Amino acid sequence: MKLIFAEGLSQYKDDILSTLKKFKSEGTLIGNGYRNVIKVFDVNGMHLNFKSFKQHNIINRHVYKFYRKSKAHRSFEYAHMLISKNYHTPRPVAYIENHDFIGLTSSYYISEQLEDVWTLDRVLHDQSFTDREKIIKEYARLMFRLHNDGIQFLDNSPNNFLIRKEDSRYSIYLVDLNRMNFYDSIDLNKRLKNFARLTNNPEIIEIIAGEYASLYGTSKAICLKTIMEASQQQVTRRKIKKVLKLYKYLIPSVIVYYLNDPVLF
Repeated sequence: MKLIFAEGLSQYKDDILSTLKKFKSEGTLIGNGYRNVIKVFDVNGMHLNFKSFKQHNIINRHVYKFYRKSKAHRSFEYAHMLISKNYHTPRPVAYIENHDFIGLTSSYYISEQLEDVWTLDRVLHDQSFTDREKIIKEYARLMFRLHNDGIQFLDNSPNNFLIRKEDSRYSIYLVDLNRMNFYDSIDLNKRLKNFARLTNNPEIIEIIAGEYASLYGTSKAICLKTIMEASQQQVTRRKIKKVLKLYKYLIPSVIVYYLNDPVLF
């Protein structure tokens, strides 16, 4: 086992390890646990978020042991990087990797559990949400700042941004950090295509396009057109993916049906 703590938190080693032993049977589940399993535990007075990443196939297990940092490792590393640049993300606590002779068998990223927050998804879907347009513009400003720092946040979907009202302003926290690209600079086209996963709602895209255009110093029409096209392409990709998944499960079933048909065989 590889267990790495953030500075000043290694004294919680025994508490973390004992919590892992009851991870499957206890804790408060967040989300549906379909891919990654996220649970919240009270650990020695701290409210902690444990994220267990989906197990990989045998090839990726080997890759994540010998050639590439695990998702847990990257989440931990990127959280520290973001905080060092004065971005908001839940405080990293530790990451854990388990290996066998083939490769990575399991990994966990542990961070502070935020309280009194909403997802950006809730804000986008509730037109009566207080300060909705203000929050959307704040999100656009966050993305502009990330892009200026050469950071492309690939999992740019609304559930990966947590909103907290702090005094009279809204702070936006990034979560699900393991997929980012880093550049010396990012051109406008790549910046705008980074919004593809967020939404295909024209009203929301127009707000984002207007704010981003103002910050970048370009035409709102250019931003609006590029983001809309990227969003529609994302919708198309998702539809194709669903069809492919259907065939993945349907075709073997059809083969089995015909193999068992006594008339044909």
